[in-house]
Amino acid sequence: MKKALGWIVLILIIFYIGTNPGPASEIAQGIGDGIAEVFRNIGVFLRELSN
Repeated sequence: MKKALGWIVLILIIFYIGTNPGPASEIAQGIGDGIAEVFRNIGVFLRELSN
């Protein structure tokens, strides 16, 4: 059941990207920006920790 649910979610994501590429790209960019911010903050933390 879990595997089938995963495939259904993947198909729905692909369908959403295919039918609404503009908003989908904004969502992906937002996720990427969030991940980049996390890594920047980790870098700042480690730099401050070493001072």
